[in-house]
Amino acid sequence: QVQLVESGGGLVQAGGSLRLSCAASGRTFSSYAMGWFRQASGKGREFVAAINWSGSTTFYADSVKGRFTISRDNAKNMVYLQMNSLKPEDTAVYYCNVDPSIVAFRDVTFRGYLEVWGQGTLVTVSS
Repeated sequence: QVQLVESGGGLVQAGGSLRLSCAASGRTFSSYAMGWFRQASGKGREFVAAINWSGSTTFYADSVKGRFTISRDNAKNMVYLQMNSLKPEDTAVYYCNVDPSIVAFRDVTFRGYLEVWGQGTLVTVSS
């Protein structure tokens, strides 16, 4: 069965770092874009970062540019998010997903190719 499993979240002090991982299973997604979203308590879902199938193109939300780096390993069917210089406003549940087009990740109606979401991983940044 196809599923997405996020991991790597935790509690970290402002200025610290975390590395999130997303494992996709059930099929391969080497020809698809992959990316990350986050949702803070009481807020809507927010785009964070995306990467195309080859890793040659990346998109980042303005709020994380220069601090976060997205990468992928197609052989392992995984996507990662290295988060540095974390701020309290980065606190949220982080979710990954896949889609044929990287630009779809900036659409507020994003559903993803699978139309399914994982459980997410909670990132809490203390001030």
